[in-house]
Amino acid sequence: MRAALWLLALFAVAVALALFAGNNQSTITLFWPPYRIDLSLNLVLLVLLAIFVTVHLALRALAALFEMPRQARRWRAQQKERAAHTALLDALGHLLAGRFIRARKAALATLAREKTLDAGGERVAHAVQLRALAHLVAAESAQALQDKASRDDHLQQALAQTTGRSTPAAQEIREGTQLRAARWALDERDVQAALDWLEALPQGAQRRTVALRIKLKAARLARRTPVALETARLLAKHRAFSPAAAQSLVRGLIGEMILASHDLAQLYRVWNGLEVSERLMPEIAIPAAQRLMSLGADGATARSWLLPVWELALARPDFLTDVQTVKLVRALEVGLSSGDTGADRDWLARIEVAQQRYPREANLQYLAGKACMNRQLWGKAQQLLSQASLALKDSGLRASAWRALAELAEQRGDAPGAAQAWKKAAKG
Repeated sequence: MRAALWLLALFAVAVALALFAGNNQSTITLFWPPYRIDLSLNLVLLVLLAIFVTVHLALRALAALFEMPRQARRWRAQQKERAAHTALLDALGHLLAGRFIRARKAALATLAREKTLDAGGERVAHAVQLRALAHLVAAESAQALQDKASRDDHLQQALAQTTGRSTPAAQEIREGTQLRAARWALDERDVQAALDWLEALPQGAQRRTVALRIKLKAARLARRTPVALETARLLAKHRAFSPAAAQSLVRGLIGEMILASHDLAQLYRVWNGLEVSERLMPEIAIPAAQRLMSLGADGATARSWLLPVWELALARPDFLTDVQTVKLVRALEVGLSSGDTGADRDWLARIEVAQQRYPREANLQYLAGKACMNRQLWGKAQQLLSQASLALKDSGLRASAWRALAELAEQRGDAPGAAQAWKKAAKG
């Protein structure tokens, strides 16, 4: 399109020249006594145009001639600046390749060349970022070489380069330097120093994934499980881990908090601080209920914690593994009582409904039998426990079922039956 427009413009100029100069008989007369000079107007215009072009080219040539020293200085400065950038790139390449001595030498060469530029009056526009990055690479190399004195010196100089700078680039480099310092402190297992470096970050930078990862590791090393749990939840929301890994990490941290609870108040705080989805995890709910009862709480509270897991297990038969099913049965068995409260009757009804829904499930038969035994329903307990003892896969539950049958036999005065049951209970 542009070529077509230029072509049309040239045609227009040609037509205009043809109309103006093709039949132009105008003359210009110069009087220089005693002479008279007649000149064609077209010739005068061509001469003036030629003079203008000649003068313009001469002036440009003179300007280029006088500009040559400044261009030479600029070229030399550019070469030095490129050399500094090349040295920094070499330093980064050596650092990534694991050649730490070469990386440090290249970083120091970058600093030396930038200093030469500054001494010559040729300041680089991004000199602050260049120096800070060079110091950071040198500090990283010194950390790998276990040269802590050199590392700390370069670290402080990198921070000094960006102190008081409000530009986004300088701020990013400063935050990156602080994150690297926190990582180095964590590598040395100096947890407090790592946390102090993280606290020095701006609020937004503290919530970045890399900062949260460092904080998680530091909190776990410092045995600050609540802080580690909160950090793990944030990382899970940021999708820093796969869903399975995040769930496993959160479960492990909550399990540590449950085991570390030494009184009921502490355990209640842990449980109340859990999210709804976390309370539905059998790996959390079952140990929490067991810990609650071991600390002397009543079974009704423990069973209320287990109720959501119980309902999910009935709705989805594959929700619990065999091991988790046994743990749930044991936890509910401990919480069963012979009381006649509304909660006890509700749980007895739940167990009976579940056992009728899954009549061949040995674990439910066992649990229903124990519940009936606690409520002194001897006949029904005898029937359910007898069926369960033949189908239970867990040796502990099977032995418990035979012991219950032995006690029932003793109550009936059936000494041979009790002896046989005790014998089978001993075998497991």
